[in-house]
Amino acid sequence: MNDDTEVLLEISPSPMRRWMALFCLIGLAVLLVTLAIGDVPDLWRLFFVLLGAGVLWAGNRLRISTTDGLVLTRDKLSTKSGRLLAQIDNVETVERGVFAFKPSNGFLIRLKTSDGNGWSPGLWWKTGRKIGVGGTLSGGQSRSLADMMSMLLVERDSDA
Repeated sequence: MNDDTEVLLEISPSPMRRWMALFCLIGLAVLLVTLAIGDVPDLWRLFFVLLGAGVLWAGNRLRISTTDGLVLTRDKLSTKSGRLLAQIDNVETVERGVFAFKPSNGFLIRLKTSDGNGWSPGLWWKTGRKIGVGGTLSGGQSRSLADMMSMLLVERDSDA
């Protein structure tokens, strides 16, 4: 197998975090619809129903997206389903600090150049030159992924 395509690390969402996130979103949707059934003006009723439907939609997106995972090779970070998140050559830094704008139990990747936007609830988001990884991932797995990416960056920069 080619060294560039060798899988260095593969991580998946934690089942407990996944189900807890789904439970919270479904609970919020039920609460919003219950509020709409109560004695409220028609405009508020419409607002609560639409918001509840939006939360259910987000819950379904979370359910679907958290069946995927992340795969790190020497040259790229991608999803198990094959979507490219970042080429290692395009990664500027990996930030895990307390004050980094990152998902829960995750880390932030800063890219040298932007390569599109995207969102997979509970797994990753990508906007401009930033990629946030985390959410339903376990802290240990995401920490290992961030450390492995940092080591690849050090290796890349020492070769240059």
